[in-house]
Amino acid sequence: MKVDFFIAKRLLSKRNVSTREGENSTRPIIWIAIAGIALGVSIMLASVAIVTGFQSEIRSKIIGFGSHITVSAFNPLITDYSRPIGKYQDFVEPLKANPSVRTVQTFANKEGIIKTDEELHGIVVKGIDESFDWDFFEKNLTEGKPFKLPQNEPSDSILISKSIADKLKLSLNGKVLVYFIQNEKARPRRFYVSGIYNTSLEKIDNTFVIADMRHIQKINEWSPNLVSGFEVVLHNYEDLEKLDDFIYNYIDHNLTTIKITDLNRDLFSWLELQDINVIIIIILIILVSAINMSSALLIMILEKTGFIGILKSMGATNWTIRKVFLINAAYLIGVGLFWGNIVGIGFCLLQDKFKFVKLPEESYYIPYVPINLEWGYFLMLNIGTLILCTIMLIIPSYVVSSISPVKAIKFR
Repeated sequence: MKVDFFIAKRLLSKRNVSTREGENSTRPIIWIAIAGIALGVSIMLASVAIVTGFQSEIRSKIIGFGSHITVSAFNPLITDYSRPIGKYQDFVEPLKANPSVRTVQTFANKEGIIKTDEELHGIVVKGIDESFDWDFFEKNLTEGKPFKLPQNEPSDSILISKSIADKLKLSLNGKVLVYFIQNEKARPRRFYVSGIYNTSLEKIDNTFVIADMRHIQKINEWSPNLVSGFEVVLHNYEDLEKLDDFIYNYIDHNLTTIKITDLNRDLFSWLELQDINVIIIIILIILVSAINMSSALLIMILEKTGFIGILKSMGATNWTIRKVFLINAAYLIGVGLFWGNIVGIGFCLLQDKFKFVKLPEESYYIPYVPINLEWGYFLMLNIGTLILCTIMLIIPSYVVSSISPVKAIKFR
């Protein structure tokens, strides 16, 4: 093996290259092949970082507004939040004790209509209590701040989206009337705009308003111990299926669990399609890189025909000579991988810090190209590219077997 590496190293040395005309013809081809691998690797790294970053950002927005899993009253036909359930359930404490669970919070939803002097807009008021996690809204507020929940009486503050504020010409600290329908009667409530949020998700921004749950309970004529359901927020999205089964085993027969992937099936299906796009890109780029390197190796073998003849005349086997060229080619692939990582990871780090590549927010829900620096993916891409390209080089290396030592030496 040491001999193989020594010979391969000599092949790579400029001082070992003959000055005979045409002998240096492979060098431009080799550099083109290396450049192709470097470009392909940088594109693959950027594609994986962008797609996984995009998926992570969109998922965090959808889940951040609600939760990973919702527990509510069972209805086989629709998601029904009008049927209340008890606020104190036996499954809550085991859930909170589970290390995969970040928080368990109660909520109460109620449809309503926001009315101004000139406009009407249908909404869903999401009622919250002291268990609510404000972390998501603190990151997505454009104006104002989250409201506090006093103990003695309901808060008259609400959070509305920038979309609703723009449509109804509402401003921070402004007054707004919300009409609820209960028992076929309009039940108006006056609120003050405490904050304006923006998720860029049209389905959320055009629909939801955040308010004190006690307003919903009073309008629905519920006791303080009744809610629409529970929202379970996890630490990791990957634990969704496992925790859904865990929760389902604890809840009563009159309750059900609803995963965020079921509530937003269209968005999550769209995100899953991005995985297919990345896989296709990776396959095509590795295939092109392997073909380029195979062509370079084949030309390199043909150019070194005389050298191969001398090695065979000295007793070298076909496999030994093939290993020399394969080691040579693997080294060149490694050079391409090195520069590809420099360019690809460098772009990802710069985009992650400065966000200089922008996106139309109304189409992509994010104002910039997101980056997810998942080093495990980067390592697998590099190892996979090196292995697959090297394996594909075995086929052109068989040309060595067809070279006759006598003719090769004469050719030299």
